[in-house]
Amino acid sequence: MKALVQRVSRASVSVDGKIVGKIGPGLVVFLGVAQGDSKEDASYLANKVANLRIFANEASKFALSALETQGDILVVSQFTLLADSRKGRRPSFTGAAPPDLAEELYKFFVERVRSTGIKVETGLFQEHMLVEIYNDGPVTISLENKIGK
Repeated sequence: MKALVQRVSRASVSVDGKIVGKIGPGLVVFLGVAQGDSKEDASYLANKVANLRIFANEASKFALSALETQGDILVVSQFTLLADSRKGRRPSFTGAAPPDLAEELYKFFVERVRSTGIKVETGLFQEHMLVEIYNDGPVTISLENKIGK
């Protein structure tokens, strides 16, 4: 499972010209579910995202989490994070989980983040989405559940 996390001043996601998710200051999380991922992996990443200290306080630019700042989180499914482009010119997505498992773990991830008390908005699973992001910093962090494996 991979998460690409961006600190934003605001963000929204639209499907067919309609906004389906919109947040103020907080995080946008693009989430990719891989073959072999589990609820344990989703819980680990949800906890990591909620507690990731990438917001500023008076002394540091990276001192507070979304929990501490009461920031919002917009979660968008993105299987392309699992792209393998080592061979040829066209990426392979064979490492991505099948849609039914990916959707189940995506929803589980969202619920785990919500259970922390953070306001969570989402995109629509398996839909073509337009994401508008005002990246603050810019700050972009890549997280994986299987670091070092």
